[in-house]
Amino acid sequence: MRAVALKYDGKSAPKVTAKAEDSVAADMLALAHAHGIPIHKDAALSATLSQMALDAEVPMALYVAVAEIIAFAYKLRGMQPPERQSSRSGQTINQ
Repeated sequence: MRAVALKYDGKSAPKVTAKAEDSVAADMLALAHAHGIPIHKDAALSATLSQMALDAEVPMALYVAVAEIIAFAYKLRGMQPPERQSSRSGQTINQ
């Protein structure tokens, strides 16, 4: 099992903010669930993102896949994309 946390501020490319495997990934997912952070399952994307350095911007080749996850997170939270609101940021955990 893998888990990767992403952060998107609406101003720059999304970043990998945390990543874990096995029992630490399970703890990370449980913590995200407890705090209402949306969880999206995509094993292949998680495998790719988990190879990135922490605080690294998501590469352009993954923009579409990550944009779909960010849209998923905004929809679950009843939020609008940053260009339609002031200063809220989105977070999601991908597993």
